[in-house]
Amino acid sequence: MKPFMDKDFLLSTKTAQRLYHEAAADEPIFDYHCHLNPQDIGEDRCFENLTEVWLAGDHYKWRAMRANGIDERYITGDADPYDKFIAWAETIPRTIGNPLYHWTHLELQRYFDIHEPLNRESAPEIWEEANRRLKSDRGLSACGILKKFRVYALGTTDDPADTLEWHRLIRTSGKTETQVSPSFRPDPIFTIGRQAFAGYIGGLGKSAGRTITSLADLLTVLRERMDQFAASGCVSADHGIDVLTFRDGGGNEGDTQWEDDAGKIFEKALAENGVTVEEAGTYTSFLFRFLGAEYHNRNWVMQLHLSALRNANTQVFRSLGPNTGGDAVRDNLVAENLVRLLDALKSRGKLPKTILYSLNPRDYYTLGTIMGSFQGDGIPGKMQLGSAWWFCDHKDGMEEQLKILGNLGLLSRFVGMLTDSRSFLSYPRHEYFRRILCNILGRWAEEGEIPQDPLLLENMIRDISFRNAKGYFG
Repeated sequence: MKPFMDKDFLLSTKTAQRLYHEAAADEPIFDYHCHLNPQDIGEDRCFENLTEVWLAGDHYKWRAMRANGIDERYITGDADPYDKFIAWAETIPRTIGNPLYHWTHLELQRYFDIHEPLNRESAPEIWEEANRRLKSDRGLSACGILKKFRVYALGTTDDPADTLEWHRLIRTSGKTETQVSPSFRPDPIFTIGRQAFAGYIGGLGKSAGRTITSLADLLTVLRERMDQFAASGCVSADHGIDVLTFRDGGGNEGDTQWEDDAGKIFEKALAENGVTVEEAGTYTSFLFRFLGAEYHNRNWVMQLHLSALRNANTQVFRSLGPNTGGDAVRDNLVAENLVRLLDALKSRGKLPKTILYSLNPRDYYTLGTIMGSFQGDGIPGKMQLGSAWWFCDHKDGMEEQLKILGNLGLLSRFVGMLTDSRSFLSYPRHEYFRRILCNILGRWAEEGEIPQDPLLLENMIRDISFRNAKGYFG
């Protein structure tokens, strides 16, 4: 019987163990998509207690606690931090089968050297020991954690209207050797027809020192903001897409009319006169084509996150806001509109490097074949099937994504794992992924499906763990 989560956790063969310990374990981390607050890094934040660093903002844990019958006061409410931690400790034994169980204990081990399972009985001692280390160990400050886990680079998620002041401070302060870059996340400019749209556009204009009254004004501001993001080290744009709609404007000869039509619809929305679904589709299609071309011009990576059904629980959304655990998987069809978008960019010579994610694993084969149709331009792995994301980033989900990518593309060119997290305690997710990756390759080798070639396999592991992402994002 194997010990609980020992050094060979998830590594079922000798080859897997060797690949992990000799190739994967010491590779740096390139966390190209996360939701860490750059202010925390700029200030090198020190955390007061385990609840503050571990439970605040983590809607994965909040969903599990709600499922366990915990009152909301102990989740997002005003309960004492210790009582919130106890509520989480009472939940943990119930999460067996959920990746939270593994993540929780990896985090206790790697950050605090605590190897005892967390439960109601062990919670008081774990609380005291973890808090003691948080208060005494500078290696557990925000910048200390980045150094501890050898985070070579990370990409935060930033609104086009963001001042980027914290990114500028990080780049000049010398507090961390990690390359911290903003990622351009223009989701609000696609919400045409919604009540908050005109207000957002007004705020975006103020951030750029301009008044936006036309689509031409908006495009000018977006270019200027992208230039400022690039000056702060941005190499990636990210899109969370509820439903992707794309209708091409008819090729280069039709672009002027397409822009004119989109401009009239934009001005209509600014006047809060309402737009139809078809009009919104015309505007968002033009905007996507424009942004994709701008990303290509800057050699940015375009990340498309598909098939999330956000804010499914309206009561949670109204009382707590977005990203609080009220989201689900969407089951709409993605192929035709996605192909139209990529083809419109490709036909104009403006298709950027692109990562395609889906929250619905049903889409993996679809995305894998679409991705393969647009590879090329002399760029290794230009089109990527993104890492198993959000509800899929568990052992089964990661294995499925890796195997499908291997079946349909080049697993060896994969850019690997990302945390997609708001927590500084999430870096063991990269270890979790690497162990799963090594276990797959180790099993294939021992079953004679691939050669027992240490140099070949170790290089592949190092590439997927770090080197591919470093080369892809530059």
